[in-house]
Amino acid sequence: MATELTYEKAYIELKQIAQEIETESVSVDVLAEKVKRASELINFCQTKLRSTEAEVNKIIQQMESKNIPN
Repeated sequence: MATELTYEKAYIELKQIAQEIETESVSVDVLAEKVKRASELINFCQTKLRSTEAEVNKIIQQMESKNIPN
């Protein structure tokens, strides 16, 4: 059973991949796989951040509209 990917899990995995590549502990045979996975994780994190930003902005606008006297 696969666990749901979260921002935190994706970030941790990205850090691990980056460290493996930087320390050259990734064999050439799996390097393309690691880079592809890193690309997927970066895309996931960017999407999550944009979604969260939009949600927070919406909440702030709702709060501000309730505090404006008529």
